[in-house]
Amino acid sequence: MNGSLLPSRTEPLAVGSAPLTPLLRVLTLNIHKGFSSFNRRFVLHELREAIRATGADLVFLQEVLGEHSGHRSRHSVWPEQPQYEFLADSIWHQHAYGRNAVYTEGHHGNAVLSKFPIIRYDNHDVSLKGPERRGILHCELRLPAPLPSLHVACIHLGLFEKDRRQQLDLLCRLIEREVPPAAPLLVAGDFNDWRSNAHRVLRERAGLREVYVDTLGAAARSFPARWPLLRVDRIYHRGLTEAMPILVPRQPWARLSDHVPLSAELRL
Repeated sequence: MNGSLLPSRTEPLAVGSAPLTPLLRVLTLNIHKGFSSFNRRFVLHELREAIRATGADLVFLQEVLGEHSGHRSRHSVWPEQPQYEFLADSIWHQHAYGRNAVYTEGHHGNAVLSKFPIIRYDNHDVSLKGPERRGILHCELRLPAPLPSLHVACIHLGLFEKDRRQQLDLLCRLIEREVPPAAPLLVAGDFNDWRSNAHRVLRERAGLREVYVDTLGAAARSFPARWPLLRVDRIYHRGLTEAMPILVPRQPWARLSDHVPLSAELRL
């Protein structure tokens, strides 16, 4: 993803006594468990600074380590707290973690970092047969009055198209069951959907539209980070207007993960 940032943010979604304008900046990124491409370097500290510099109100993260005893013993700068807490520290006071994969040395999953209170969250297991463990982390956020609650879902779908079809069906059922029709909704993450089949399904069954598709005509190329070719990461929305993608420069992201992030500003 080459390019520079679009017009800078001038109307922050404020908390407390600051003026309120319903503009929300979001970021989604597969952090590759805090390692650069091909696991060459442990880059979690650099990732934290890069994510902070985006000024995002809401961050969707995939492949986040909650614990890994092997990496902890091998890396002297490994943080004491889980990766999502380390990344959120002092900036995003609210966070939620959905553990998807559990193994002998630890576990990993999806995480949401938020500048707004998380009223509730649930992690829904959408794993199918085989070794892949996948989940949908659904959170409800309380925004400043008089704005309604915002529902968000952080997602990482499977590598196989047959699995993704079933997981998209489970996502649509979850939205029908858990999200009121009039509630604003954001769904973001790594869809592994290089054939772009998710757009039609989510539009027809859940009323979701993808920010980059609506604005630029196609989903963003986000993988592999050093030379993005595949359009696998997405930001879908419903009940939000004036969705504006923020084109992210390739550096420093190309050396911080195997994905580059997607960012957008949306008006409630």
